[in-house]
Amino acid sequence: MAPLPVSVIVVSRGRPGLLARCLTGLGQMYYPAFEIVVVADEDGLGAVAEMGWQARVKTVSFGEPNISAARNAGIAVAAGEIVAFIDDDAVPEPTWLDHLAAPFADPGVVAAGGYVRGRNGISFQYRAGLVSRTGEEVPLEVAGEAPRIVTPPPGHAVKTMGTNSAFRRRNVSLSGGLDPVFRFFHDETDLNMRLAGAGGKTAVVPLAQVHHGYAASDRRGADRAPRSLHEIGASSMVFLRKHAPEQDWPGALERLRAEQRRRLLAHMVRGGLEPRDVVRLLEGLEEGIAEGRRRALSSLLPLAGSGAPFQPFSRANVSGASVCLAGRTWSRRRLHARALDTVRAGDVASVFRFSPTALYHDVRFVRDGYWLHRGGLFGRAERSEPVFRLVSFRNRVAQEWARVAKLRQKADFSPRQMTAGSIRSSIMGNAGIKENERVTPESGV
Repeated sequence: MAPLPVSVIVVSRGRPGLLARCLTGLGQMYYPAFEIVVVADEDGLGAVAEMGWQARVKTVSFGEPNISAARNAGIAVAAGEIVAFIDDDAVPEPTWLDHLAAPFADPGVVAAGGYVRGRNGISFQYRAGLVSRTGEEVPLEVAGEAPRIVTPPPGHAVKTMGTNSAFRRRNVSLSGGLDPVFRFFHDETDLNMRLAGAGGKTAVVPLAQVHHGYAASDRRGADRAPRSLHEIGASSMVFLRKHAPEQDWPGALERLRAEQRRRLLAHMVRGGLEPRDVVRLLEGLEEGIAEGRRRALSSLLPLAGSGAPFQPFSRANVSGASVCLAGRTWSRRRLHARALDTVRAGDVASVFRFSPTALYHDVRFVRDGYWLHRGGLFGRAERSEPVFRLVSFRNRVAQEWARVAKLRQKADFSPRQMTAGSIRSSIMGNAGIKENERVTPESGV
């Protein structure tokens, strides 16, 4: 079966540098049939021009602080059968679309959501969950790595995250798209509820993974401390008006107040907020709830079909080559140079740079276009691992590559488990640079 054409929509406002990094990551995906739609303000469109990508992506000028309206503007020019969303402060693994688009082979599937890794690039920020008609989230356990179509109980929907989700364009268009009354928060959850109410199926896709940074915005600081709870209050009230019986509103609002109070107090304990900030933010929450009661609700009309033709993105990496580079902290310059050469050659580069310590690991996609794994040789990667363990450098590289290989190589390739005897990646240490071997479907390293 030919791969379904996918339109990846990125909305950006006030974060041109992060947008450029996100686009660089999108450009390394293996999926053979996708286009990129950038909906951005003047600075974001300037970042696209600085990259020289004007002819490679579709662009829409949009500066209004309304995520629903911005995504609808992207859908309006999207020509793919599937529309996928990712935030500008996120980066997908190269196999993201291979996995996320696969469940749509079932014509009954109208939505799919993947897993989201947090700031350290290892722990999960979000996996899977349900949402009730009052907006309450219920965690959902999904065993294994295969996609799973979930049938929610009455009054619930499978919740997808805006930074890692995909929808069948026809169903989204017929439903009226995202409701602009949700300027921020619950925007996609409202769409989840409407599609579920129409009988659509949603797939949870564990291997469709993105890394989300939670960058600073006008709603939160770089430390994730809230700057405003107004829109959370307003959207929560609107969600209740649209989906919940009125007798359920008081309990849901009290739950919202308690959740936000606990959140603010936690930030205050960590030093991110002062007591007067907590008072101000809770007042803003109440003002938002009051505004949400007043916001006009209207029937959503079907979105028009895109008049623009599908614009396939010209990928650099068509072979699925993924190169593993590893070395000690004192080899950082040589590792960086080799990684840049790998990216320029059109391949995906993963750099494993370990110090002789027990520092925790982190993973990030750097602006230069490669994946950087840092930490102590004896430290933990997964936060459930021991704080300290003795291990050889070669074995540790093999273990960490095995942990991410399925995400960095083409989705139709199942790499063999790497061991100390089989690893033949580029190792940089006291002996300098050894022979490099690309990790390809043919080599199976």
